[in-house]
Amino acid sequence: MSILRIAQAQINPIVGDFEYNTKKILTYAEMAKKQAADIVIFPELCLCGYPPEDLLLKRSFLETCMKVIKELSASVKDIAVVVGYPDCCDEKVYNAAAIIQDKKILSVYHKMELANYGVFDEKRYFKEGSRLIALKMGDATIVPTIGEDIWIEGNVPERFTKEIKADFVINLSASPFHAGKFQLRVDVGRSFAKRSGCPLFFTNLVGGQDELVFDGGSFALSSKGEIISCARRFCEHILFTDIEIKPSNRVIKNKDAQIVELKLSSKKKEPIRAYLADKVSPIEEIYYALVLGTRDYVTKNGFKKVLIGLSGGIDSSLVAAIAVDALGKENVIGVTMPSKFTSSETLADAEKLAKNLGIKLIKLEIWSIYEEYLKVLSKVFDTSIHTVAHENIQARIRGNLLMALSNRFGYLVLTTGNKSETAVGYCTLYGDTAGGFAVIKDVPKTMVYELARFVNRIWAKEIIPESVIKRPPTAELRPNQKDEDSLPPYHILDRIIHAYVEEDKGVDEIIEEGFDPEVVKNVIMMIDRNEYKRRQSPPGIKITPKAFGKDWRFPITNRYIKA
Repeated sequence: MSILRIAQAQINPIVGDFEYNTKKILTYAEMAKKQAADIVIFPELCLCGYPPEDLLLKRSFLETCMKVIKELSASVKDIAVVVGYPDCCDEKVYNAAAIIQDKKILSVYHKMELANYGVFDEKRYFKEGSRLIALKMGDATIVPTIGEDIWIEGNVPERFTKEIKADFVINLSASPFHAGKFQLRVDVGRSFAKRSGCPLFFTNLVGGQDELVFDGGSFALSSKGEIISCARRFCEHILFTDIEIKPSNRVIKNKDAQIVELKLSSKKKEPIRAYLADKVSPIEEIYYALVLGTRDYVTKNGFKKVLIGLSGGIDSSLVAAIAVDALGKENVIGVTMPSKFTSSETLADAEKLAKNLGIKLIKLEIWSIYEEYLKVLSKVFDTSIHTVAHENIQARIRGNLLMALSNRFGYLVLTTGNKSETAVGYCTLYGDTAGGFAVIKDVPKTMVYELARFVNRIWAKEIIPESVIKRPPTAELRPNQKDEDSLPPYHILDRIIHAYVEEDKGVDEIIEEGFDPEVVKNVIMMIDRNEYKRRQSPPGIKITPKAFGKDWRFPITNRYIKA
C-alpha cells in the first residue's frame, strides 16, 4: 500500500495575461512541491484564462498559447503538473490538458465532450478529442478528463475509466457559478464516481470574468461519492488530499490509449489532514459571488474607484455595500442627485447609508437642469403636462452627471438596476442604465431585500437603514410614485419572470400555476418588448441559472404571439 498526494490548485487567472497566469501556476506548483505532492492539477484553460471566447479565433493568440505552454514546462521540475490550455494540432484547436514533468510536456489530453449550451460555445472554437490517456504514477493509474467529460453518462472517458479499473480520475474544470451550482457539481461528480467505481478529483476555477463568476469549491470524492476533501469557495486555495493505492500488476491493453509514465515525489510525506471547507448558505453564496464578480471586473479592467448613484433606495444601497466589501470604502464614492420629487426621507437615508459605510458622498442638485430641459423642449411640446418623458429626462440627467464624473476622474460607474426591472424594462435607457457594470442585474427584487438583510447580519449592525428596507419601492420621478403603480407586486412579478425566463414556460403554463391571465400576458409582453434595452445595458453578474446576456438570446424584432 502506497500513499499518493494530490494537490488541486484553484487559481484566479486573467484572460490573456500570460505572464501573470504563468507566474501564478508556477507559484502554486512550488507550494504543492513543498508539501510533497506527487501531482498538482490546475483548472481548465487556466493558462490563457477562461473563457477566452473569440480570442481563440486569432492565430496570434493561439501561437502565444503554444509558446507559453512550452516556456512553462521548461520551469517545471520535481513534480507532475497538469495544466489546462488551448492546444493547436494539425490545424485544429482543442480544449486541452498538458501533462508536464521534468521540464517536458509528456503528453496532451484533448477534451472529448464539448459543452454547447447556456453560456458555453465550445463547438464554435474546439474540435472533440479522440485519444485516451492513462497516467501511471507508482502503483496508481490516473485518467485525466476536462469539464463536460464527467457530465455525460456512459461516454468514452467513463467507459475507459471502468475498463482499466483506474485508481482515480482527475477533472480540470471551469464551471461558472449560479445559485445552487456547487451542489449540482457534487451530485454530478458523485454520480460519475459511483458509476465508474473510481474516486474523482474535481479542480475548479475561481474568479470573475465579465458577467461570469467561478466559485472554486474544488473537491475530492471517494468511489462511493463521499466528499473526502473540499476547498474554500470564492477565493484561491490549494487543496491537498492523500489517497491509498494498492499494488497492481494491471496491463492496459486499450490500443486507443496512450500510457504516460510519471515519477513520484522524492520528498518524505508527513501526514496531512483532509481539508473540508465550511458550508455556504444559499444567500451567502449569492452575496459572495456578487462581491467577487464586482472586485474582479473592476480590478482586472484597471479601475481603482467606483461611482454609485445613491437614491436612498434598496437597490443602490445594496450595490454600495457590495462595492465596499469588494473594493474597500476608500474606493467607493456615492453620488446623490435629488430633485423636488426626492423625499427628505430618501435623501436622509442616502446620507445615512454613506455614513454607515464610511464612503464619500457627493450631492448634486438636478432640478435647475431639469427645468432647463423643459424650457428647451417647450418649443416642441407642452411640457406642463407630466409624462414619461419628464421622468426619463430626470434619469438621464443623473446618468449624464455620473458619466461626467467618470470621464473626469476615471472612475467606473456601477449601475443599480435589478433583474426584475431589467426584465420588464422598468428602467431608463441612457439614464439609470448608464454605466460600466451592473452589479445586481441578475438579482430579482425579492432577493435584493434578502441580501440587504444579510448585509446587516454580516456587519452585525444596521448598515442599510431599516427604513430603506421597509419603504415601498419608488423611482421618485413624479409625486407619490410607487413601483406598483406600473408593475405587479414584486413577489408575483418575480415568480412570473422566473417561470418565463428561467424555465421557458409559455403563457398557459404560467397561468395554470394560479396567476391572473392578464397579469401574465402583460408581464411577458413587457419582457419581450424590452430586449432592445437589455442589449444596450452594461454587463452584470450571473447568479441565476438563466441570466440576461450569454444565457438569453432573444430576437428584438419579434412578432411571435405567445400561446
